[in-house]
Amino acid sequence: MVPTSFRDYLPGVGIVPGSWTIENYTRILTDDYYREVVWRTLGLGLAVTLLCLVLGYPLAYLIARGPARWRLPLILLVIFPMMLNLVVRSFGWIALLANRGLVNNLLVDLGLIAAPIKLMFNLTGLIIGLTHIYLPFMVLMLVAAIQNVPRDVEAAAATLRSTRLHVFASVTLPLTAPGILAGSILVFVLTISALVTPRMLGGPTYKVMATLIYDEYMQLLDRPSGSALAFALTLVAIAVIWLSSLITKRWAGMA
Repeated sequence: MVPTSFRDYLPGVGIVPGSWTIENYTRILTDDYYREVVWRTLGLGLAVTLLCLVLGYPLAYLIARGPARWRLPLILLVIFPMMLNLVVRSFGWIALLANRGLVNNLLVDLGLIAAPIKLMFNLTGLIIGLTHIYLPFMVLMLVAAIQNVPRDVEAAAATLRSTRLHVFASVTLPLTAPGILAGSILVFVLTISALVTPRMLGGPTYKVMATLIYDEYMQLLDRPSGSALAFALTLVAIAVIWLSSLITKRWAGMA
């Protein structure tokens, strides 16, 4: 794929023999359409990661610190969606988010909206679907991080007349930062590389990098451009992991 990404492609002809070019890479930075897809993909990754963190942390805290009798049912509730096929879950969201789906019909029946709102083939539908799919990964990472926080440390802070909120903000949250970072990296990388759900909920026109790569290969047969896009996506994922590694080492040094 590396040499292919530097080859030239002509529609109707294919890869031009003996041709070498960097246009496949420069196009990603200079073409408005490609830049829009790249920024959309990164924005989608950040939005899904933040939502998974906001929704997942309270649930993970409840599992790790809540009553023991609720621990197993909650873990099963988190894991159960992962037992279903990804396509099945995506189809489920199509039934929910369609113009005449369950959500829009409920909102219309309640009188909250006069006409169905568009929840598919846009960023809203992708964020909802991908957040549901990758939330279990974030929760499981956070549960392990919260369980590793010594309760004696929290108890010591409480004996110094710290409120529960202050104990959480000054003790629990900083000590679970590595888990937060690891879960965020996992969800972000999985989101920006997701193909099935963006293809189904985003439709053929609302592109992210993974669907664009698929179209370049399978529909346009432009393997050089698809290879360059694939390597660009890989570099983004590597850059995120590298930066997170630096942050983790800095936190470890401060600790």
